[in-house]
Amino acid sequence: MEEREKMIREYFEAWLRNDPSCLSSVFAPNITYTECYGPVYTGIEQIIRWFQDWNHKGKVTAWDIKQFIHQGSTMAVEWYFECIYENNRDGFDGVSVITFDASDKIAALKEFQSKQSIISPMQINRIKMRLRCPCI
Repeated sequence: MEEREKMIREYFEAWLRNDPSCLSSVFAPNITYTECYGPVYTGIEQIIRWFQDWNHKGKVTAWDIKQFIHQGSTMAVEWYFECIYENNRDGFDGVSVITFDASDKIAALKEFQSKQSIISPMQINRIKMRLRCPCI
């Protein structure tokens, strides 16, 4: 488990440093990587090309790991991601579901994102009620 966590941290840090040197040691040759907004990359060659192309237009400014969840050969990683891409700043919370192969390389990775603002509906309802009835 610790080795897998170390591998994920190394991968996230590669984006922060714009350094693709670890990609071949982290990913299986036949990796399938699904980004949170649709693109799918198949094979380590596509991963390396995507990494290089993306970093020509953008810069990852934060990729903070919140927690790891382990289940057999699968791991879920909760994180916060922030970047500047084509002069636009963006950030979001996300989760990666990662499957490791028999040699402990990443064989599949699927990203999911949460772009919505985090709100407390109960707090909002209480504020609305106070506006209508100040006695509450």
